[in-house]
Amino acid sequence: MAATPTQLSLLSKPSPYERLNQTIPRTRLTPTKTTGRFKCLASQSGFFTKLGRLIKEKAKSDVDKIFSGFSKTRDNLAVVDELLLYWNLSDTDKILDELEEILLVSDFGPRITIKIVESLRENILSGKLKSGSEIKDALKKSVLEFLINKGKKTELQLGFRKPAVILIVGVNGGGKTTSLGKLAHRLKNEGAKILMAAGDTFRAAASDQLEIWAERTGCEIVVAEKENAKASSVISQAVKRGKEQGFDVVLCDTSGRLHTNYSLMEELIACKKAVSKVVPGAPNEILLVLDGNTGLNMLPQAREFNEVVGITGLILTKLDGSARGGCVVSVVDELGIPVKFVGVGEGVEDLQPFDAEAFVNAIFP
Repeated sequence: MAATPTQLSLLSKPSPYERLNQTIPRTRLTPTKTTGRFKCLASQSGFFTKLGRLIKEKAKSDVDKIFSGFSKTRDNLAVVDELLLYWNLSDTDKILDELEEILLVSDFGPRITIKIVESLRENILSGKLKSGSEIKDALKKSVLEFLINKGKKTELQLGFRKPAVILIVGVNGGGKTTSLGKLAHRLKNEGAKILMAAGDTFRAAASDQLEIWAERTGCEIVVAEKENAKASSVISQAVKRGKEQGFDVVLCDTSGRLHTNYSLMEELIACKKAVSKVVPGAPNEILLVLDGNTGLNMLPQAREFNEVVGITGLILTKLDGSARGGCVVSVVDELGIPVKFVGVGEGVEDLQPFDAEAFVNAIFP
């Protein structure tokens, strides 16, 4: 297809992906693939609401992936069953002390842990809990309540105007670009027409990496027309194209940055403003990608990003390789920001919509 005046393209430069780059038409327009569930029509009322619900429903059918993805955390917490197997009232203090240690090791955090343990102690001493199985059920219920009460709206909130814009932010190495690619795959499979924006103009290989994901998922992509382009300019052009050409969702990658680097954090504000100028009220979602291996160390990052741009949801990655799954509960309780997706493997299908009940059952079988 011939290039259009608004086409954005990278300056030709040698790279490990040069041959692949030459084969990817960055502005190619292909018919939108739809599923049998519903068609993605601009005039269809409530499309984004249906899209969010379908993704959420898919999470319930993929509980096996969630279960296997939290195997290390589950192994860490398996001792809870052994601890409660021979429970009796006279050992209450000793058992609760051990339970407290187990929860802390799994990164539930001191605040959550103390709340859970003291609630159990009160219910045991009042006679409400009379067996090990009842204590475990109360433990699971307590964890679930933390997630539900503080982490509402786990479905994507994409508004009612097309295109919906999702900004993906986070520190270097957290899995930002990979998460964007997997999210694009999931949305496209539900019938949405997706446009990617390569807004990570700081890291040399970032655009190449995202172009590979565009090819892999069959999505279109907008990249910088020159080196050292401003991220806000690339994202603005992508959103304009999304609006003009009828895309449903524009997924915007951004440069990884330390939460302590204030000049780079200011760039995120510029990206957010650039989007809202094209589509009032956008971005609809600002998703912060956090590395699950960092455990509770992710909290300072999340606080800073939230203060600067207002995070609407979290993507927790690499949880399949971590025994610190309790951090999911801590980050929701501390920040009141819902977890939207969790990364539980390397496959394209392994970015799973977060379901609180499935998560609790996965770590406390």
